[in-house]
Amino acid sequence: MNRPLICLTLTSKTINENLSIVEKYRQYVDIVELRADYLEEDECLHIRRFPMLAKIPCILTIRRRVDGGLFDSGEASRSMLFARALAFAESDTTKNFQYVDFEDDFHVPSLQDAALAFGTKIIRSYHNMTDPVYDIIKKCDDMRKTRFEIPKIAFMPHSLKDVTYLFRETKYFTKYEHILCAMGPLGTPSRILAYKTNSYLTYVSPEETSANTSSIGHISPIELNEIYHFKTLNDDTKIYGITGWPLAKTSSPELHNSGYKAHNMNAVYIPFRTPNFQDAIEFADEIGVRGFSVTIPHKEAAVPYMAEIDNVVESIGACNTVVKNRDGSWSGYNTDAPGLTKAILEFLKLQNLRWKKVAIIGAGGAARAIAYAVKKLGGKACVFNRTIGKAKVIADMFNFEYMPLSLEALDKLERYSDIIIQTTSVGMGSSEPSNENNDPLYFYQFKGNESVYDIVYVPECTPMMQRAKDAGCRVCNGYSMLKYQGMDQFKLFTGEDYEITQSE
Repeated sequence: MNRPLICLTLTSKTINENLSIVEKYRQYVDIVELRADYLEEDECLHIRRFPMLAKIPCILTIRRRVDGGLFDSGEASRSMLFARALAFAESDTTKNFQYVDFEDDFHVPSLQDAALAFGTKIIRSYHNMTDPVYDIIKKCDDMRKTRFEIPKIAFMPHSLKDVTYLFRETKYFTKYEHILCAMGPLGTPSRILAYKTNSYLTYVSPEETSANTSSIGHISPIELNEIYHFKTLNDDTKIYGITGWPLAKTSSPELHNSGYKAHNMNAVYIPFRTPNFQDAIEFADEIGVRGFSVTIPHKEAAVPYMAEIDNVVESIGACNTVVKNRDGSWSGYNTDAPGLTKAILEFLKLQNLRWKKVAIIGAGGAARAIAYAVKKLGGKACVFNRTIGKAKVIADMFNFEYMPLSLEALDKLERYSDIIIQTTSVGMGSSEPSNENNDPLYFYQFKGNESVYDIVYVPECTPMMQRAKDAGCRVCNGYSMLKYQGMDQFKLFTGEDYEITQSE
């Protein structure tokens, strides 16, 4: 089958707004879907002219609320709207809708006959907005009433296992055109790797109306093209990725995929989200992932699944990188510690951390790697965490002190405030002023002489960092650590240095 098409879903309120979006993204997409259920009522009178004005292949969709759309005026009104849009077909078929989306339970013979007579293909769709779908091929067979119809199934997975099932069942499904996708954040791999399910197309949404489709997991056409290089993906593409939960924000795909492009590698790095690390391993095994990054909360949970581990993982019990071995087993590495070492010394403009007292905030896998790095650099540290037992485990590993992350530890925090390294996800994605929910040190008043490093990098300046900056502190977010540990991962995955020398 050919490469899956990229379909831009249009959900603006007016025809002109949708046409402006088509022009902006035309270079990135192959086809557009006019979601007439989002149009203002008066605008629906003009949808017949849309394909001629858009000058790109168009799908007409009028989605009911039960199927995730906005149309709720009844089936008679919807049938009339379809009829108006399909009537008076032009002899130049490019001026007609080339596709129309009818749900599996929507059968109006006159509309179906009109579509077929005018050369408009029918996408026969089924949406389950709450649950996964199994026996996918059988359902597609049952839905496809004629050879001119393209069955479409979109479902909401409950876990990454449901997405793994989709890839497993459909990897050899090539007997006719079909459209398949898993929705929501869990379903992202099915959109990026649509070629692996032999899907006819994958849906994207413009940034301007992304809020309309955020719940079903659309990504932008620019992201799909410029970060994931969708149009170059094929059966020979090597797959890498990152797993974690909720993994709402990550810059790792941009970092790694830029490296593959610079090295002219046929490879892609994708996110696959899951709260269960075993599900990540099963997914990776199914689709042929050769290596992946591990982030919160799986860095410790990953270790027992590794056949081999490096010295850092052995020392700290946390793994942030796994690589597939020739025999199908996995090897685990930790690039957080060397990444933090480079990043923190660069930030502080120091050679080591001797005579420095460091506050480590948090007690997860990242905190373990950072404690290891601080110890290697000669610093003294105290680990602060809300669950003091977890802080004690890390502190005992490196002969550090530990305290609860609360007001009662204020004196100790002040004594270990030469460098404050924040290792939790608190503050990620927050644009609000500092409060106890987005600032792990909300109770601490910065003096201005602390150096503050927050491993969070989205937003660029977290609420905690902003408070520290306002007090006169030197601050740095975690992008430098991400960059350095990611470059080390790139070498482990590909055997190549991330940065290309002049001779290359």
